[in-house]
Formats: sequence, structure tokens, C-alpha cells
Amino acid sequence: MNLNVSAMQTLIIVIITVIISLIAFQNKGLQDKLIFYPPAVNAGGWHRFITHGFIHADGMHLFFNMFVLYSFGQVVEKLFGIWFTPMYLIAIVVAMIPSYLSHKNDPRYRSLGASGGVSAVLFAYILVFPWNMLYFFGIVPIPAIIFAILYVAYSVYANKKGNSNINHSAHLWGGAFGVLAVLALNPAALPHFFTQLMNPSF
Repeated sequence: MNLNVSAMQTLIIVIITVIISLIAFQNKGLQDKLIFYPPAVNAGGWHRFITHGFIHADGMHLFFNMFVLYSFGQVVEKLFGIWFTPMYLIAIVVAMIPSYLSHKNDPRYRSLGASGGVSAVLFAYILVFPWNMLYFFGIVPIPAIIFAILYVAYSVYANKKGNSNINHSAHLWGGAFGVLAVLALNPAALPHFFTQLMNPSF
């Protein structure tokens, strides 16, 4: 893994996402063309598997996703090098596939946001640096591996409960893809992960 690559891809993705999201806030027609909507996908709008990741529900949704992406993407990009952007885009697609299979005939279902790609970046980081401190809500320090366990547990619970507008399934599948992408790039990351677990450092 190359740790000496300049992390410009992350910044470019953030800028593009912010611009498109801000325009879509003011242009519902654009949002309707980009949002993940199964009937439109079934009619040939396969681009929505990616474009939904560049629009957001509101300013807080956009800020949270881009804050996490920028915070961890810079490090993860150095791990992936030129493969960072493809990994991120594929994660957005992969994270949405289970939701599509569950709702492909549901005209009421819609989904938007970069959470699938962002989760992939976050969990790729956690795999490599399990004991690094993350700051929950930007304030409370928590080891990355503990955060991952709590995050997965909550996402599974919330997904089964199913009374939220948040696509928790995309979070889970995006995170899983991020882990697999790191292992595909460098299988040695798995024994490294277990070594790190056995030697916690704070």
C-alpha cells in the first residue's frame, strides 16, 4: 500500500458532491433525475446506482457525510492510491444492490446520499487502524473498533426495525465492501488487523 500519494481525490469528490447536492436542493427536477428510484431504474435508469450518491436530503445530511469522507478519505486514499475513486464509486453501487433487490417493485421507495461510499471509506480505515480514536459526534473519543461494533449493531437493529428514512442497509453493505476492498488490495491487512487487536494502543 502506498502511503505517499497525495490525497486529492477525496477533496475532488467532496467538492463535486457538495456542488451537485446544493444545486439539487434548489432544483427538484434534477434531484428526481438523480435519486435512486426503483421504477426509474427498471426503465433503464441504471445511472441512479451512482448518481444517488451525489445528492442529499438536506444540509445536515450533506455536511455529516462529507465531514466523515474528508476526515478519513485522506488516509484511505493514500492506502488505495489511484484505486480510491473507483473503490468509492463501486461502494456506492454495491451498497445499494440489496436495497434494490428488496424494493425493485416498490414505487414508494427512494434513496439518496453518499453513505454507502462513506461507510466503505470509514470501515477501510477501521480495518487498518482499529485502535485509533474516532470522535463520536466530534466530541467523545472512542476506539475505532469499538465504534465499528456499535455502528454495525445499531445499523442491523435499525434496519430490521424499518421505521426510519435512513438506509441502514447501505451503511452495512458499504462498510463490508470497504473491508473487502482493502483485503483485495492487500491480503496482509487481515493478519495485520488481528495483530493490532491483540496489541491495543491508545
